Amino acid sequence: MFRKINLWLLKIMGWQFEGNVSADGQFIMVVGPHTSNWDFIIGIIARSALGMNIHFLGKHQLFIPPWGWFFKWLGGSPVDRRKNNNMVDAAVQLFETNSHYKLALAPEGTRSAVTRWKTGFYHIAVKAKVPIITVGLDFARKTIVLNTPMDTSDDMTTDMNAIMDFFRGITGHHPKVVPAYEPAKIKKPN
Repeated sequence: MFRKINLWLLKIMGWQFEGNVSADGQFIMVVGPHTSNWDFIIGIIARSALGMNIHFLGKHQLFIPPWGWFFKWLGGSPVDRRKNNNMVDAAVQLFETNSHYKLALAPEGTRSAVTRWKTGFYHIAVKAKVPIITVGLDFARKTIVLNTPMDTSDDMTTDMNAIMDFFRGITGHHPKVVPAYEPAKIKKPN
């Protein structure tokens, strides 16, 4: 019933799906471009319309009373960074403890324009051995574009460029240019 209500909500708002994704197994959804608070709202409605239990990560402080139940109900997974300073390892633990765990992340990490994406989602996918599914929230066409799952390779630069190429065809609520992937520069010791 809840799924039908969310499908109806998307329809009356003029949104549609392009592509599909299997509810089987584990994966990371990389959702973008992240330019507005509307991204989260459309994403939550779309997740429910798909009928999948897809999670997002949040600071553990969000999950304490009085509103903690609400964030868990929305699909939030609390991460206590005091116990584990590495968000990648904390997310991998979530995959290891739940064979049906699915995670959605925004690679920008902010709604503001960025020159470089955060790559934590990629490292989570590699360590957890799960595929990446790119999902575009195309506000120009009011279309949620679901790409086919992609397994990571031994070449992060090639993989990241393929991911970013997908998003170049997607128009966010506030259009912006998707930056080119540039590997992190490693500082050489003096």
